[in-house]
Amino acid sequence: MKVVIQRVSSASVTIDNKIVADIQKGLLVLVGIEDADNQEDINWLATKIANIRIFGDENDVMNLSVKDINGDIIVVSQFTLHAATKKGNRPSYIKASKPEVAIPLYENFVKRLEIEFGKKVQTGIFGADMKVLLLNDGPVTIVIDSKNKE
Repeated sequence: MKVVIQRVSSASVTIDNKIVADIQKGLLVLVGIEDADNQEDINWLATKIANIRIFGDENDVMNLSVKDINGDIIVVSQFTLHAATKKGNRPSYIKASKPEVAIPLYENFVKRLEIEFGKKVQTGIFGADMKVLLLNDGPVTIVIDSKNKE
């Protein structure tokens, strides 16, 4: 699994002109799933995301997690995180899982993140044409690949 974690002052997801997710301070997490992903990837990433210390403490040092600041999280599926760009100018998405594999893993990831986070996680809708609006705070953007554990 690949994730892009963005520290946000606010974020929302709109589908067909209707806001389906809306947060203030917290994390926007874009997640890409490939066939090799499994429960180990889900568990490791959920724990990492819930506890990653990228929010400022009283000295403005990134030392607090989203849990520590009582923030919120939006998770959005994004198959384009698995784009292969080595050949030509048109990305290939061959590594991205098809919906029949990706949807159960995505849903399981959201559930596991809610357990680690300790409260409800908002989401977009898998496979929908989503408009994601965010105000990246910092900017702080972290990319993590569960296969490399970095």
